[in-house]
Amino acid sequence: MGQSQVVVTDARPERVPRARNGERSRPRRWRVKSQSQLIRAIPYLVLLVDALLISLVLVSAAVFRDHVTWGIDSNITNEVTWLAPLIAMGWLGGIAFLGGYRPEVFDTGLDEYKRVSRGTLMAAAVVGIGCYLFKYDLSRGFFVLAFGCGVVVLLLGRFLLRHVAYALRKRGHLHHKVVIAGSRSHADELALNLTREKRLGYRVIGAVTPAYDMNETTRSGITVFGDIEDLAQIAIESGSDVVFIAGGAFGTATQLKELAWALENHDIQLVVAPSLTDVSGERIRFRPVAGLPLIHVDGPRGHLATRSGKRAFDFFGSLMLILALSPVLLFAALRVKLHDGGPVFFSQTRIGKDGVPFQCLKFRTMVVDAEALVAKLQEEQGAQALLFKMKDDPRITKPGKWLRRFSVDEVPQLFNVLRGDMSLIGPRPQVQREVDLYEGGMIRRLRVRPGMTGLWQVSGRSDLTAQEAMRLDLYYVDNWSMVQDLSILARTVKAVFGSDGAY
Repeated sequence: MGQSQVVVTDARPERVPRARNGERSRPRRWRVKSQSQLIRAIPYLVLLVDALLISLVLVSAAVFRDHVTWGIDSNITNEVTWLAPLIAMGWLGGIAFLGGYRPEVFDTGLDEYKRVSRGTLMAAAVVGIGCYLFKYDLSRGFFVLAFGCGVVVLLLGRFLLRHVAYALRKRGHLHHKVVIAGSRSHADELALNLTREKRLGYRVIGAVTPAYDMNETTRSGITVFGDIEDLAQIAIESGSDVVFIAGGAFGTATQLKELAWALENHDIQLVVAPSLTDVSGERIRFRPVAGLPLIHVDGPRGHLATRSGKRAFDFFGSLMLILALSPVLLFAALRVKLHDGGPVFFSQTRIGKDGVPFQCLKFRTMVVDAEALVAKLQEEQGAQALLFKMKDDPRITKPGKWLRRFSVDEVPQLFNVLRGDMSLIGPRPQVQREVDLYEGGMIRRLRVRPGMTGLWQVSGRSDLTAQEAMRLDLYYVDNWSMVQDLSILARTVKAVFGSDGAY
């Protein structure tokens, strides 16, 4: 290690708050340590929950099998009493063997659910083969009920636990203290992405950079703790839980290997963050070659969103929705017409796939001359022309407020989807003056059909900045998948009824 001075500070000084009885409560340092211990206890908590759920499933399957015999006179409760504990232990063992209790799988992504599903399948295979080899007559009804319902219950339990963790992190709990190592620009960029994903619970406490200068901070205000040569010592003394290695941290691979050696006896995760952003896990593959971990990145997948499978889904989906929502369409049309006698629909030229214009339909929610007032409102508000929206827009009519609140005004776009101008899911269609403002990769939005709902609508809707909304649209285009489309549809229901960011 180098001889430069190590300075570890925190932007927020330690304070010892007083308890209600006048005595000093435990200091913040104790609470942080306790929180780190709680984070390390999460795998054991998940294991306990899984064990309880599996026990409940096995008991329920046996009781249900006894009461619903389908004409078979047999009682299996006593038969599985001794076998159930073995099944439960094998089930938990299968999930553990496949890494279902490793800390890194709990935060996000589908990896956790895949491991639970595969562990359940492994346990079912072992039980089935074991009963066959030892000629044990295990009830097939019990077997199907236990493992068929069990995997659903376990996945639901993991889903609920994950969202409990997200809720706790929003309230300031279960946070990982993070130190970022790398150049100042890379540290700022990585910190921005970690802060954006608040549900992961990463709290950046500082950075370690090459060419350290005393009392210096990065451009975004991250405290620089010291020089890269003292990274291991700084990570230990700062009480960090995770060290992120960003671009520009080390000149050679040997330095990273030595850092791993220095941290091997400390409970600190070491994470290498490549200079990749907005790339989904489906496009990334790891391939170790002679000890060198290579990251293969598949190309953008926007072209897959134009294939016949998605078009068939849009056609039949929009047709069923039109039939199901026909009473809503009729009621909304009457409300708009009876309010001021103006036209029911508002038809506007929007830009579709490959820059082809089309007439986008909506229920009219504004006064008849609303378009003529856009330029004046933009000037008064100082707003951007790109993705222009404003709260308390004076052009909105009384029925238009509830139409917008529940996104009923956009239901007529189902006819646009039916005839192929739009898709159920995709970037929102924009007018020509907005498209004219595109810079760089923004034009990639036009590689797919525009959608009635999209990723930014279910991620904050109008509360997002124009830049953030554009970033999410480009992420959707480059990382398209049918699973992502179904996820957005499910989240759209919550966003519509929650009305967050709708105006």
